[in-house]
Amino acid sequence: MWRATVLTIFAEMFPGPLGVSLAGKALAAGLWALDAIDIRAKGPGAVILCGRFEGIDERLIEGRGFEEVSIGDYVLSGGEIAAFVLLDACVRLLPGVMGKEASGAEESFSQGLLEYPQYTRPQLWEGRPIPAVLTSGDHAKVEAWRRAEAERLTRARRPDLWAAHSAAAAKREKPRKQRGKKPRRGG
Repeated sequence: MWRATVLTIFAEMFPGPLGVSLAGKALAAGLWALDAIDIRAKGPGAVILCGRFEGIDERLIEGRGFEEVSIGDYVLSGGEIAAFVLLDACVRLLPGVMGKEASGAEESFSQGLLEYPQYTRPQLWEGRPIPAVLTSGDHAKVEAWRRAEAERLTRARRPDLWAAHSAAAAKREKPRKQRGKKPRRGG
């Protein structure tokens, strides 16, 4: 069983939001375990040390070999909320949590891009229709639309991801172009 240990001075905050939804169902089913303990305890598995205000004493980080993890470029009053984010992102990947293993195959970041837009029923909502290609039944066109939309959204919303994705694509393309060239013979 996968186990997470959160070291905090506010153990009563846990499981909090992790006690509901997919993570909560998985916790109740025994697919993972959570120990929220006073900042003085330690244990096996994932250990998350939640800092407060200015952070954690550097000597503790170095002395215990902690790895610092950032969940974004903003400041929180404590690490507990960041711990929720980190644990939710990890727990959902455990076998059996999402149901079908393929459920996470087309999510944001799985291909280095944001995910394409989602549409549900009704077909027309406040005058806004579902894009016709999605109801066409043409799987190749749907796949092409999804890819184009994922690229469009990534370019617009996350230029940093787009740059990394473009660089990786260029790297993959370079060997293909070189394989296609015929060697020149000297004369």
